[in-house]
Amino acid sequence: MIPRYTRPEMASIWEPQTRFKIWFEIEAHAADAQAELGVIPKEAAKTVWAKARNVTFDIDRIDEIERETKHDVLAFTTHLAEIVGPEARFVHQGMTSSDVLDTCLNVQLTRAADLLIADIDKVLAALKKRAFEHKMTPTIGRSHGIHAEPVTFGLKLAYAYAEFSRARERLIAARKEVATCAISGAVGTFAQIDPRVEEHVAKAMGLAPEPISTQVLPRDRYAMYFATLGVIASSVERLSIEIRHLQRTEVLEAEEFFSEGQKGSSAMPHKRNP
Repeated sequence: MIPRYTRPEMASIWEPQTRFKIWFEIEAHAADAQAELGVIPKEAAKTVWAKARNVTFDIDRIDEIERETKHDVLAFTTHLAEIVGPEARFVHQGMTSSDVLDTCLNVQLTRAADLLIADIDKVLAALKKRAFEHKMTPTIGRSHGIHAEPVTFGLKLAYAYAEFSRARERLIAARKEVATCAISGAVGTFAQIDPRVEEHVAKAMGLAPEPISTQVLPRDRYAMYFATLGVIASSVERLSIEIRHLQRTEVLEAEEFFSEGQKGSSAMPHKRNP
């Protein structure tokens, strides 16, 4: 992501440190469930939390281990063992790498969706406010880019409001689609791990158990999520291009806010670029 156009809250979700924190939480919550079921000692699960809960994982060290193992999750669990000590041997029992990777990705996607839903709410509030303000503001309607019949500027904004309302509904559905968890072992059969571990981890991570999984979570869930983001992006583009068109010197029916001190061009100080 380009830092200039990236919100810190969104960027932090995808930082390596965040990913490893989530991996740790998945492993630690699974250990808790295993301890309650009597599979591993309860003290071992407590030690895992006590020694690693507030740790800043050494990303360089994990990368170093991965260069040798050629395996990301093994590199992480090896580093975790360096932090936790002997009790780390009880971590990851009965689990497969995809249990960690896919569950983590779904935590990240749901967090990202929550940010985007909150953003859409702000857009909707702004559009609604301006639509009512300009419900009687006349402007020319266009078809094929050519003057047609009069409309109101408020009506244009109402179109956008309706479109983003639909976008919000789709994103909520897409969020639910990816908010699942799989802790079911090598091929999803629970052969070496109790299904109650999955239920415990899912609840702890704010997810739902995946009804049927193989080694990985179903990929159609991700297809819907990213397709929804694509539709939302097209809605953003449509509104943005409309504003850009209305701001053209030859049209100048509307204009973006320009803050004090903001510059539009390094060579042409008169410009107020969108």
